[in-house]
Amino acid sequence: MAKKEHLNLVFIGHVDSGKSTSVGRILYETGAISEQVLNKLKDEASKLGKATFEYAFVMDALKEERERGVTIDIAHREFESKNYHCTIIDAPGHRDFVKNMITGASQADAAVLVVSVKDGVQPQTKEHAFLAKVLGISQLAVNLNKMDAVGYSKEQHDKVKADVEKLLTGIGYKVANVPFIPCSGYVGDNLTKKSANLGWYTGPTLLETIDSFKIPPKPLDKALRLPIQDVFTITGHGTVPVGRVETGKMKPGDSVIVMPSGAKGEVKKIEMHHQELTEAVSGDNVGFNLKGVDKKDIKRGDVLGPSSAPPTVADEFTAQVVVLNHPTAISVGYTPVLHIHTAQFAGRVIEIVEKKDPKTGQPVPGKVDFIKTGDVAVIKIKPLKPVVIEKFSEYPPLGRFAIRDMGQTVAAGVVLDIKPKVL
Repeated sequence: MAKKEHLNLVFIGHVDSGKSTSVGRILYETGAISEQVLNKLKDEASKLGKATFEYAFVMDALKEERERGVTIDIAHREFESKNYHCTIIDAPGHRDFVKNMITGASQADAAVLVVSVKDGVQPQTKEHAFLAKVLGISQLAVNLNKMDAVGYSKEQHDKVKADVEKLLTGIGYKVANVPFIPCSGYVGDNLTKKSANLGWYTGPTLLETIDSFKIPPKPLDKALRLPIQDVFTITGHGTVPVGRVETGKMKPGDSVIVMPSGAKGEVKKIEMHHQELTEAVSGDNVGFNLKGVDKKDIKRGDVLGPSSAPPTVADEFTAQVVVLNHPTAISVGYTPVLHIHTAQFAGRVIEIVEKKDPKTGQPVPGKVDFIKTGDVAVIKIKPLKPVVIEKFSEYPPLGRFAIRDMGQTVAAGVVLDIKPKVL
């Protein structure tokens, strides 16, 4: 059997739209989790007084999440579709968890936006869809979920579908290329098999739609860039960092450098899902041994690259941003928290270069003192601590970011240019 290509898929959408349940159900129906595990979760769900949550529990592995019934951290689960080996990143819907959602979405090849037909478009439906677009996810499918809750009404489905189409068109998605699938995560309609309850719908199931996604071309010709997600100390193995190869490739024996610390080391062994690899390429989530790098010199948010082409540490950078949601206005001196690849840092706005017309992308003439919700602008930002940032045009995953403040995403953007830090 030929090895299937790997597809990273993120499920996004408002809290309670049924993301975890849909994902859990797909995992169960594709055989990725067994009947025994599901029965155990069913018992656990009813003990906690959450009788319909067993599918969601598959993804919400953290105990705190089970008690609260909400997804907090990003969970990774795998399943096989006809064409792909899929890793699902189940992104949290809750507002205070958007930063995890950003880490998740920036790793995805495609997204499934889950919208409950019972509740329609919610504030976070908008925020997540917009982030997916700014973070460069061009392939999107919409799961119109909870059809069972509206009695499988085509009328209600069409109404919500029209609202979502309007939202996506406004963000810049070509709706003609976005499949909409009416589903029920809990009953299992149209997730992996066609449903008799939805006789009026003749299109593909959600699983068939996932199979129609394309794997983006792998940026193997670029230098290695591997943002660190976590670092473990494992007995007998020493320091084991974990992360996703965003560009390039990595082999045992490679001489690498960790930025911004500048620590150099050698890659000893690479593992993915407990199997040793002779080479890790773009898109692989791996754990690896580093010889010569102390645990204190490597942490989440650092980026690994070849010693010969170290990742760029930015002194300041120029970016194009979209202000999604700011209560007042952003002016020079504003210092929010920025999230880029796996790093977060405080950055100060040092200049607003120009505003752009969001419809045409053309610069708006005149000096700009501040920008507000809905504006698109080019600004300069100075990070308040050393952080690896790359140009979006060269290393897309390391050149897109979100700006958060007051517990919400206020803006998102891409890096146009960098003034490197002299180290």
